[in-house]
Amino acid sequence: MTDVASRKQDRITRRQVDKFDARRTELAVATLHTLAELGYARTSLREIAQNSEFSHGVLHYYFADKRDLITEAVRQYEVVCVTRYDEVVATSATADQLRDEFVAMFFDTLGQDATLHRLWYDLRNQSLFDESFRADVLEIDGHREDMVWRVVSRYAELVGGTVAVSPGMIYVTLDGIFQRALLNHLAGNADSVAQLRVELPAAIGLMVSTAE
Repeated sequence: MTDVASRKQDRITRRQVDKFDARRTELAVATLHTLAELGYARTSLREIAQNSEFSHGVLHYYFADKRDLITEAVRQYEVVCVTRYDEVVATSATADQLRDEFVAMFFDTLGQDATLHRLWYDLRNQSLFDESFRADVLEIDGHREDMVWRVVSRYAELVGGTVAVSPGMIYVTLDGIFQRALLNHLAGNADSVAQLRVELPAAIGLMVSTAE
């Protein structure tokens, strides 16, 4: 009877943990746009509650502080982000198609999700000052690195070449272009964003070596 009761209690405990985690995820996703609009420095759990449908008490029950909520929100957003280009990689029949569709999606998401991307860079910048963010930021950075590696390595295969630089170099290069384009987009510098869009295909080409 003791073993049976213990197993039953374990199942109940797991269900409770699962429900708690599911509710955390739900709240993080629901408050994501509020967080993206306000940014790290201007938020507290109380301010987030005032700008959302959830009470301060509810948010405080599920999250220790705003760092906990922001990290969870960015994690949930990144779950979607890091698979953004996978369909393009899987369906492109030629190198030109893959490159062109990647560039189009790269800049489309810049416009559609600018505030959400801004939140990610805000969190990453905060990790330079706040150690509690660093492990999560490095993990997310790793997933983003894998994402663009899948694109460029497949492009190299389709063009009949090899990748000429490391996954890390690919990531920092493309991320640097994206961050600069995001800043110019937020500043209303459409010409600068357009120029980066023109130059991105050449940047991808520099990452790949082909036989002469």
